[in-house]
Amino acid sequence: MSDSLHQFIDGRWVTSRATRRLAIIDPYRETLLGHVTAGDARDVEAAVAAARRALPAWRERPGSERAAYLDAMADALAGRHAGLVETIARNGGKPLGEAAIDVDDAVACYRYYATQARDLDARQGEVVPIEADGIRARGYRNPVGVAGLITPWNFPLVTGAWKLAPALAAGCTVVFKPSEVVPLPEQAIAEIAAAIALPPGVLNLVNGDAEGVGIPLSRHPGIDKLSFTGSNRAGEAVMRAAAAGTRNLSLELGGKSPILVLDDADVDQAAELVMNGLFFNAGQMCSATSRLLVHRSLAEPLHDALASRIDALVLGDPLESATTLGPQVNDRQRARVMQYLAIAREEGLTAVRDPRHRDLPGHGYFIAPTLYRDVPVTSRLWREEIFGPVLCTRSVDDDAKAIALANDSDFGLAASVVGGDADRAASVARRLEAGNVWINTDQLAPPQGAWGGVKRSGLGRELGPLGLAAFQEVQQLYWPGTGPA
Repeated sequence: MSDSLHQFIDGRWVTSRATRRLAIIDPYRETLLGHVTAGDARDVEAAVAAARRALPAWRERPGSERAAYLDAMADALAGRHAGLVETIARNGGKPLGEAAIDVDDAVACYRYYATQARDLDARQGEVVPIEADGIRARGYRNPVGVAGLITPWNFPLVTGAWKLAPALAAGCTVVFKPSEVVPLPEQAIAEIAAAIALPPGVLNLVNGDAEGVGIPLSRHPGIDKLSFTGSNRAGEAVMRAAAAGTRNLSLELGGKSPILVLDDADVDQAAELVMNGLFFNAGQMCSATSRLLVHRSLAEPLHDALASRIDALVLGDPLESATTLGPQVNDRQRARVMQYLAIAREEGLTAVRDPRHRDLPGHGYFIAPTLYRDVPVTSRLWREEIFGPVLCTRSVDDDAKAIALANDSDFGLAASVVGGDADRAASVARRLEAGNVWINTDQLAPPQGAWGGVKRSGLGRELGPLGLAAFQEVQQLYWPGTGPA
């Protein structure tokens, strides 16, 4: 059992004055893993003060020096790979293979932004071409300041890296609130910061829940930038809290993503992509392609192929290599998904696979992998984010209908298209209202790309050059003269 009853502030672990503790549960064994402090506004105040003190020196460091720290963070994460994989599996319920992907993705992200930091100095002061006689201009990108970062529980280390790495590369100092549900992997980030002698106050980690830490952080006047990933309800609360200061804000929120299977698709390939897009992480993904739109000519063979693959999923101990589907992250999340299964029964949905077809392990917060076919577009299961291993399908007669149904959603984070003719599939993809679209491939989010959605799926982008720009402000200088300065 592990207890982290301190906050990482100003380069060291300090005892929180908050007395409340948050229990951390193993979702498979349903046993106590430890506790973290349920921090409060006093912890936030101390962390913001430390970040503000550290900001002037950190922002003035050359990008090459900031890059060296990011590379050191990547090296340290890689060196702790096996232990972090086990911690993610125990705390989050992910199978070992999925947990390993999380660690690998985090390492890659820190390495990518180390490269971006090295390149940043050379890009500063670039000539801005303007059409004004006798006037010259140059552009600069400055760090936005102190950044407040709030991450969810479903991809520990990964979503943290998506925010921390570009923020530090840009020259920001940070106050980081990891999820209170899966906080144990993120403690390693603070431990690594101390081990590599990251300057005090550059990275501050405050444990706690939304009420105690998230909202005080969001409304603190010493925060210049907020970056939040989580539910729409929580994101809207962050947005309201940030409004008073008119702060720079990025939100990555929910999704109800479609996967379109065209009439020339290979059924086996389509089945694999559907399975990977929905049942990875037990469906607990904002990008989960939980709405399947399949051409009517392929509906029956695809449903059969999916049923056999669902039956082959191995539900069990995340620490066992044979396990391919872990539990929900906690009892609250399981209960939430169970409510949707009850709604499905009330609505009379047709189940190809549901809890009647699967014996669950004797313990753990498991949900039976579920497939409903011919789901009406008015169903709550079709329209609302479930965040569990529940797939809904509809048959369509042509591409136009598939595109229309795919776009008929409040969300627009992601989508997938499967088809034999790559050009046709790409044409369909271009007509989808989504920030990220995969064509005949699994869901990928490389650090060099961009991540984010449209509609209610959020504001702004993470990853790639845009992820760095999210933590920068543009400054342009003008003065009299001709030719480059």
